[in-house]
Amino acid sequence: MKKLLASIILTVVSLTLSAQNSSVLDQVKADPKKSYGNDYPYLYKHDTELTKAPKGYKPFYISHYSRHGSRYYWNESLYKQLDTILTEASKNELLTAEGEAFYNRFMDAKQELMTGISELTQLGWEQHQGISRRMFDNFPEIFAKGGNVLAISSLSGRCVLSMAAFCQELVQCNPEIEIREQSSRFTLDGVVPTDKENPSKRSYPKATPRFVKNRDRTGSSDPLHDDILRRVFKSTEGLPFNGRRIAGSLISLYTSLPNIGHEGMMGDIITDAEIAARWESSNLGSYSWIFSGQYEMIPVLEDIIAKADAAIEGSSGRIGDFRFGHDSCIGPLTVLLGINGADRDPEDPSEVKNIYQNWQTCMACNIQLVFYRSRKSPDDILVKCLLNETEAALPVETDSFPYYRWSDVREFYQAKCSDVK
Repeated sequence: MKKLLASIILTVVSLTLSAQNSSVLDQVKADPKKSYGNDYPYLYKHDTELTKAPKGYKPFYISHYSRHGSRYYWNESLYKQLDTILTEASKNELLTAEGEAFYNRFMDAKQELMTGISELTQLGWEQHQGISRRMFDNFPEIFAKGGNVLAISSLSGRCVLSMAAFCQELVQCNPEIEIREQSSRFTLDGVVPTDKENPSKRSYPKATPRFVKNRDRTGSSDPLHDDILRRVFKSTEGLPFNGRRIAGSLISLYTSLPNIGHEGMMGDIITDAEIAARWESSNLGSYSWIFSGQYEMIPVLEDIIAKADAAIEGSSGRIGDFRFGHDSCIGPLTVLLGINGADRDPEDPSEVKNIYQNWQTCMACNIQLVFYRSRKSPDDILVKCLLNETEAALPVETDSFPYYRWSDVREFYQAKCSDVK
């Protein structure tokens, strides 16, 4: 009877999530910037409400993974390439009036852009401050008496500073919290296992999503690319790089601008509505690469399990373990964990949007696993998953969603890790 009840509840949860996802295109229309995907500045719903824990359970530990916050473009190639193209086009009088106006604005910001390459912005700092403070407010039982926390980050400066913003804010909430921050090759396996500097780096198989074989790949022309080129250039003849690459670079610049405070730089060369119109296709591309790399995140999952076990047993003495990395890690981790059905791997390309939306892997996106202990039975542990501070489903049976028995979750994920050769 208990198994039947759990199965029924799991089905209801799945149907609820499906109903929510049925409106994803409406969500894009309502907020076209969601179509920026992983360039979208942090997604937080201010009206989010959390479900109270079952009677007799109290939160005592939290395990977390977050992407760095908003930043300048991640490498210099985009800014350098556009500088070269636009300068050459201006010199040869190949820019339209609109293109010339954009070129002037780009050149005015060029020094800042080139200096800021890959660095965290003020917005990125504030995103992590907000996440930290809300975590403290949402789970006061964990943090009220202080305690020890370990925070680890990738070797990237933007991740280190994201960690600093988060941890400083948490300590401001309660100075009794002791945080050890580490950005080191010693801890890369738990945050960015694919880093070439990781001394424990292992090889894992790549996965190919099933929708790929059914994806329509006919025709390479993109009407938006053609429109963008006409708005910027009288002609692209003789310019370095082909037209498709130039247009793609302009789109990449456009979607990155809200993260660095330069919205409006490109005028009307591109519009949110145009980016939104092609979102479903770009989302398929996002799902391909995060699905492909899911098994490479097994070391992170193993780190989550091991540290949770240590906190439960009391051997670590920690109230929290925090990790700060990249979209290339948290995206595949979302699939590996199967959060909100992200591991469902549909054959129909049109179904992908209903199980994964690339704005979920936005700047400062985060996964929080919150652990609860029964007052009556200390070995009775529940866990709840939050994706971007919103309660999320795991692919494990439960009779008290969004709460799951840790023993069930642990067993499920350990088996999943063991199955990958």
